[in-house]
Amino acid sequence: MNIEIKEEGRFRYVEKGEGEVIVLLHGLFGALSNFEDLLNYFSKTNTVVVPILPLYELEVKETTVDGLAQYVLEFVAFKGYKEVNYLGNSLGGHVGLVCTLEKPEIVKSLILTGSSGLFEKAFGDTFPKRGDYEFIKKKTEYTFYDPNMASKALVDEVFEIVNNRDKCLRVLYMAKSAMRHNLREELKNITIPVLLIWGKNDIITPDFVAEEFHEKLPNSELIFIDECGHAPMMEHPEEFNKHLAQFLQRINQK
Repeated sequence: MNIEIKEEGRFRYVEKGEGEVIVLLHGLFGALSNFEDLLNYFSKTNTVVVPILPLYELEVKETTVDGLAQYVLEFVAFKGYKEVNYLGNSLGGHVGLVCTLEKPEIVKSLILTGSSGLFEKAFGDTFPKRGDYEFIKKKTEYTFYDPNMASKALVDEVFEIVNNRDKCLRVLYMAKSAMRHNLREELKNITIPVLLIWGKNDIITPDFVAEEFHEKLPNSELIFIDECGHAPMMEHPEEFNKHLAQFLQRINQK
């Protein structure tokens, strides 16, 4: 994937297309390739932006969901965006929720897919064992309904993170922060349109998590994608993009 990453001040990001702004927020083991189809599809009609979240650069005490949310809010202010649509996968969805609660006046809509914030089983019941490639391969496959989606490049990337002591510790800090930072009581305050696109076979944030988000978010829609795990925009990009395009069209007509 050949995408230009821009650098301005403390921010690194991808920005492609023109029009209404969609800010894509990746997860804990997320990569730009996770959003490749979405980026190519929506940059024809929108400004699609992917801030590279500083998962391994923040001070240890700031390596939290709130720390990432503050970084995103500072980035949005730096870019001068007046109205955004946040789209977050996994930890990125959690960050999008916090950003929306912190500064709701600039958020037009929120799209969540496999979001943390209520419940998650990060890497199942155990953290990946350092040095054990096959273990990490199996746990990466666990993310998807189709294990073949866990490409060698993706497994290699997770393996490198887990075997880097500093990165591994920060992943642990961030994962613990996400589990502690439950938003159950605050979701009722998010009244903008929210689209929940969920893998019906998601093991990390199962279908009951999507249903609770739907129940707690007063202006939400829920769509399940069959034979799909924790990253619908990767496993079923055409279906994901279709649902998202229809949602954006509906809220623009109101």
